[in-house]
Amino acid sequence: MPAHIGMVGCSAEGAALCYRTICNEGAALMGAHAHPELSMHTHSLAEYVACLDRADWAGVGQLMLSSVQKLAAGGADFVICPDNTIHQALPHIEHLSPLPWLHIAETVAAEARERGFRRVGLTGTKWLVESEVYPERLARHGIATVRPTPGERAEIDRIIMNELVYGIFKPEAVAVFQRVIERLRADGCDAVVLGCTEIPLIIDDANSPLPTLDSTRLLARAALRQALDGNWAMPAAARPPRTPPSPPGSAAAPSPDPAPPSPG
Repeated sequence: MPAHIGMVGCSAEGAALCYRTICNEGAALMGAHAHPELSMHTHSLAEYVACLDRADWAGVGQLMLSSVQKLAAGGADFVICPDNTIHQALPHIEHLSPLPWLHIAETVAAEARERGFRRVGLTGTKWLVESEVYPERLARHGIATVRPTPGERAEIDRIIMNELVYGIFKPEAVAVFQRVIERLRADGCDAVVLGCTEIPLIIDDANSPLPTLDSTRLLARAALRQALDGNWAMPAAARPPRTPPSPPGSAAAPSPDPAPPSPG
């Protein structure tokens, strides 16, 4: 059976896009209308924004941990969060989490490396763009990060928080993103990270001056692969070695399936 995916929601539009992607693309891997079991818990976005405005990353982490605990109690096997910004709080709570996490920025960085990108622009909320969530992960793969200018960051943040999270999509917002991405291209970038899960609702490869790294859909696809991987229950470094094959003529005892992590 596929693993049960848990989703820590934050903003509705990005979480909904991730949810739809998992459900709609599951059929290509599992058969018509099929997808893994999927549960989501979402605190009010206002609670997150209140913590973000006062740079209370421990508070953001506690909201995330509360969601994970509810998801674990509901039977989830691992967890994703379709919100780039609040990944800054993950170090505060990951060691306390009852479930393993699939990190959105690591998923994007791995895709950037696979596609041969060397210098990428970063778009997202002001909190995300001014953080090291993406630069650190990309640097591990030998990829440089270019951030928008302070003025560009402020305008992008306004569009995200005042329009996109409410499902408001304006041609003027598309034009702003296109201008910023064009400037990043002129600065030597060979791709752009759509580092807010709502940005792919208005920008994609069809209207972007640079190839896009769609964090929302990349995370959803990674979660699908993880759910179908028999080793989802623990990080690779912690997995027990595979049992060597038995010598010819001997009876091999069946290997028990690894137990999922305790929700405690």
